[in-house]
Amino acid sequence: MRLKLTTIAATIAAASLLLASPAGTALASSRAPKTEAAAGPAAAKPNPLAEQKKLYDKLSAVTDIPWHWIAAIDQYERSMSRAKPKARPALGSTVGVFIDQEKWAGPLNPDAEDSMPASIRWFNGIGRDGDGNGQAERTNDFDLLYSLVSRIASYGVSDDDFSIGLWEYYQNSRAVQRIQQFSRIYAAFGELDLFEHAFPVPLSANYAYRSTWGTGRSWGGRRIHEGTDIFAGHGVPVRSTCYGIVEVKGWNPYGGWRIGIRDLNNFYHYYAHMSGYDKTVGIGDVVKPGQVVGWVGSSGYGKPGTQGKFPPHLHYGVYSDRGLIEWSFDPFPMLKRWEQEERKRLRAKK
Repeated sequence: MRLKLTTIAATIAAASLLLASPAGTALASSRAPKTEAAAGPAAAKPNPLAEQKKLYDKLSAVTDIPWHWIAAIDQYERSMSRAKPKARPALGSTVGVFIDQEKWAGPLNPDAEDSMPASIRWFNGIGRDGDGNGQAERTNDFDLLYSLVSRIASYGVSDDDFSIGLWEYYQNSRAVQRIQQFSRIYAAFGELDLFEHAFPVPLSANYAYRSTWGTGRSWGGRRIHEGTDIFAGHGVPVRSTCYGIVEVKGWNPYGGWRIGIRDLNNFYHYYAHMSGYDKTVGIGDVVKPGQVVGWVGSSGYGKPGTQGKFPPHLHYGVYSDRGLIEWSFDPFPMLKRWEQEERKRLRAKK
């Protein structure tokens, strides 16, 4: 049986050379060899984000999928690679997509390293020839993205159909939600450079904080402190630290009036004990660094409206999504860095 499958694969592989990818003409110019002048020492270094955007735009032109959906998928894959680097090595130099070899070539394909588009398709592999060179190369950035987007888009290119395709591919509702959220963030700002941060309260305010992550807490049961407390006066503005989307808003018995914002690194930013919210900010809204989302208070440790069981402060926590669960980590080092970076930006404006 194995010999017959190998023969079939070889026959189909030979025929695959006659097939042309719909993406071939879109990338023809990018395959032209560089001249010595272009590669010389005076040539400007490429901007990684600019290169990514070009890639997404080319793929969008070929597939009719909006670039922000493509960027969202790639960024989600990248965030998963960072969460589990040993399990999901990034093969491309520009993109974050990872597709394992068996899924790429097809589970019953006798040639595990098959790169022939027709034989891969015969064995129901996901690999496709995106750049039109006759090979479906798992280490090629465009081929990787083209293959994944094509599989997802097989259910349709409308937002609803694309979401169905995401579910069928990932079989994980959290993955679908994250990609939808990332897409909305990219669409709102129209660019990829969305990783600047701001300190949670204005630097002009009178505030103090230190590393308190992991210390004991007793109200509501034995637990640890999953964040950093920033002490400031009642009513001091609370600001988004990132470009992100509001995921949660409302009362929590532990955190009082709290709000949760998801960023493009798949980090969930948790702001608690506030005295109230900016009424213009709601669940599903896209926010940017420095945007006011509420005010410092002392709410929490009881039923809705409970106040004053501790001094006014902002509890700020960060959680990383690992695909099925989220885990907290100490935000103190990031807060110090963001504080310094914002001070530097403010000095540069003077």
